[in-house]
Amino acid sequence: MENTVLHKANTRGHANHGWLDSHHTFSFANYHNPERMHFGVLRVLNDDRVDAGMGFGRHPHDNMEIISIPLEGDLKHEDSMGNKAVIKKGDIQVMSAGTGIFHSEYNNSSENLTKFLQIWVYPNKKNVAPRYDQITLNEADRHNKLQQIISPNQDDEGVWIHQDAWFHLGNFDKDFSTTYNLKKAGNGIYAFVLKGDFTIGNIALNQRDGLGIWDTSSIDIKANSEDARILLMEVPMMM
Repeated sequence: MENTVLHKANTRGHANHGWLDSHHTFSFANYHNPERMHFGVLRVLNDDRVDAGMGFGRHPHDNMEIISIPLEGDLKHEDSMGNKAVIKKGDIQVMSAGTGIFHSEYNNSSENLTKFLQIWVYPNKKNVAPRYDQITLNEADRHNKLQQIISPNQDDEGVWIHQDAWFHLGNFDKDFSTTYNLKKAGNGIYAFVLKGDFTIGNIALNQRDGLGIWDTSSIDIKANSEDARILLMEVPMMM
């Protein structure tokens, strides 16, 4: 396939802080790779494991759309807008940092670790009013289908962000196949395998591999293992 970039799981940046074990698809903190700065407006894709009772203390963000997707366990969130929440597996959390926010996130359990994806997307509007949103989704609605979790539209399925981006999750049986049609011309799509094995086009992907594709209007996806799970992130390629 032309116009693709493949990021195998074992080529990601890695930082183990003891309480935090993080893999970085794109440059982040002490991991700097000039060939992996972003995919279009997708700036950060961190695959984090946080030990029991540990977490990220109060820290600032601005002018970024920040998305958290718990994969295992719960996260306790507090921010400068007064929000206090627990984000569980099956939830999607978004924050529009805009003019600036402070927040903290901790593993809500004193016994079990938490795993979650931390994703940053550049916004299409700067200095918006900070905003917090959280939704609980029915995971059964992504069995052998792509469940929309993020869009640019406030009245659409899932939560919304300040960007022409659409995210979907899918949990597929072995040999299930589907086609994803991009929503907007000029967008690209980044696929991240959460579990199992897939083929996209003619490219084989395994757990935690990432594949970016641009200059295309659709992609063909096939699951090659049982209970294969994938995250699709359609994003503008122009900053």
